[in-house]
Formats: sequence, structure tokens, C-alpha cells
Amino acid sequence: MGLGGCIILIAVGAILTFATDWDMQGVNLDLVGIILMIVGLIGVTTFSSIARRRRVVVPPTTPVVDDGRRHTRDGYGDGYGV
Repeated sequence: MGLGGCIILIAVGAILTFATDWDMQGVNLDLVGIILMIVGLIGVTTFSSIARRRRVVVPPTTPVVDDGRRHTRDGYGDGYGV
């Protein structure tokens, strides 16, 4: 479930909890709305922690060796016989 699905769960839960006054026998819609909002919040925190972990840049494991010489090609000394 992506970030959009989590936000939809939060919105539907808030609508069920705060904006409706329906009565269903055997179902407490306020509790269902609160549960949906909690599941949506858990989804948002999980999604954001996974997305944050993906952005971590790992440094290379092999060392870079620089011998100090700079190789340039100027057209005259292109390496043949030099």
C-alpha cells in the first residue's frame, strides 16, 4: 500500500468517526473509523521510514587509488613513441 492508500484510510476513518451519525446494529462506526485512522498512520510512518532508508547513499567499498599523474591529450603528444 502506498502513501496515497494510507492517506485515503485516514480520510475515510475521519469521515466515519467525525462526520457521520449512522447507526448500524452490531457495528460501532466510530470505532471502525478510529481503527482505520490508526492503520493509516501506521502505514504512513512505515512508508516514510522505508523511503528514507532508500535514499541513503552508500560509499564505495573499494579504495580509490590516485597515482598523482594527470593524463591529457593535446593532439601533439598522444602517447605514440613518447
